[in-house]
Amino acid sequence: MTAASRFFGRALELPPAETTRVAVQRDLAVPMPDGVVLLADRYAPPGPRRPLVLVRSPYGRRGPFGLAYGRLLAERGFQVLVQSCRGTFGSGGSLDPFNERADGLATVAWLKDQPWYPGAFATAGPSYLGIVQWAIAAQAGQDLKAIAAQITTSDVAGAIYQGGAFSLETMLGWVDQVAHQERPLGLLRQGQARRRLGPLLDRLPLGDLDRLATGHRVSYWQDWLAHDKPADPYWAGRGSSDGVPEVTAPVSFVGGWRDVFLPGMLADYAALVKAGHDPYLLIGPWRHTDQQVIGASVRDTLAWLRAHLLDDRSQLRPAPVRIFVGGCGEWRDLPGWPPPARQQRWHLHPAHRLDPAPPGPGEPDGYTYDPADPTPSVGGPADHQGDAQPDNRQLESRPDVLTYTSRPIEADVEIIGQVTAELFVRSSRQHTDFFARLCDVDPTGRSTNICDALARLTPASPPAGADGVIRAEIALWPTAHRFLAGHRLRLQVSSGAHPRYARNTGTGEPLATATTLAAARQEVYHDPARPSAVILPVTSHASP
Repeated sequence: MTAASRFFGRALELPPAETTRVAVQRDLAVPMPDGVVLLADRYAPPGPRRPLVLVRSPYGRRGPFGLAYGRLLAERGFQVLVQSCRGTFGSGGSLDPFNERADGLATVAWLKDQPWYPGAFATAGPSYLGIVQWAIAAQAGQDLKAIAAQITTSDVAGAIYQGGAFSLETMLGWVDQVAHQERPLGLLRQGQARRRLGPLLDRLPLGDLDRLATGHRVSYWQDWLAHDKPADPYWAGRGSSDGVPEVTAPVSFVGGWRDVFLPGMLADYAALVKAGHDPYLLIGPWRHTDQQVIGASVRDTLAWLRAHLLDDRSQLRPAPVRIFVGGCGEWRDLPGWPPPARQQRWHLHPAHRLDPAPPGPGEPDGYTYDPADPTPSVGGPADHQGDAQPDNRQLESRPDVLTYTSRPIEADVEIIGQVTAELFVRSSRQHTDFFARLCDVDPTGRSTNICDALARLTPASPPAGADGVIRAEIALWPTAHRFLAGHRLRLQVSSGAHPRYARNTGTGEPLATATTLAAARQEVYHDPARPSAVILPVTSHASP
């Protein structure tokens, strides 16, 4: 046991270590079919053929991931192989992000030939370390006995192009991280990334940002911008959603209500349930890199691995699903996700009101979206730093943000599940975006964001009526929240959340090269023929 493992074992509230003696074999050479050699470190506690965990990472075999998913697991009875993905930390070849299936399966084949292979294995890890698990999950064979995937998804394209819009802030931050992580003081540089990259996020064209951030052209950044449709064949080998129903190994998920991968993670959960499986799910009030989600992930991994590699279910929760309910600060155990709920429409009304009653006649509300001064992203799931749920009043004071607010509710209203905004809109531009955000307004007037999402509109999708009005359905982030009595519900409507989503220039020019900016005049309708609404999954409520 090292001083670091002792400290982090306590900080992460892990079960006590079973051993202080862990043997580490460094830089094991794992050959790939094309001749490239990937490097791996093996962490092994005393004893022959201990249960095996495979962890594949582009972030290094040592440091935080080697500690959390290597040494800490080994001190608790598992042997772990931590491998560096192609093109990272001494592994040969060039990194081709998310294209991990062939290397992962070749690594599994190599494992089976090792004298210390126990006859079965599990996989574990968060974020990209989860994406590589999904890459092999359907084809790894019966030896794969468990999957512990945290803050991740099988749907890579859907995460990069959320709602059809490019996830600019997240993806440029990742490119910058990978480009600098192996340099001296790489971790310190990552901590300063927000300050360094902030000015670049406002620059156009987007095709220049890789060079401006890293000093050189990054081929995969250019590929992401060129292949800007999730259905593009480019993404077929980089996502694994089609194979999720075929996965037979038991799967544990850990996610956060404000994690960038949450919608995709819950789609993976739903696909497994539909296929007849019983996945395990934990969702807390976390974002992607919050310390709390790291601790929950490692604890959940240990419990899941013990259950499926050691037949010890003593550390599992009684219920397969546990979620955190915001507003009341409660943890809730459930038999499955989502729980039964009644879909309740809260309609947009004239005078910027929000009410369950259908709207009467009224003129549409309007605003101008100017991509030269794009509506900013404030809080929410994209930014890994700062307050995820700030006061939204300054944002709501902008002339390019509409708000619709209920009167104070008389009793608590609890929602758990998928929130949807159904907006009837018209734009002066064929290429435009609409962003919807549900907020909780407390008696002091503070407006706190609960969930949101953006939809990119093009001339072909969704279709416009003869009058030019479009029915835009926006699936907001799933949520669990209780609006307390005396609070008000609020829906924001705007046309951007920059730089979380790359601004819509309004011209339809290619994403990588667009520089011309065209303002859009937007209209939002709320009348009997076009009843815009936010649709809430209400699990308990009293009439407001």
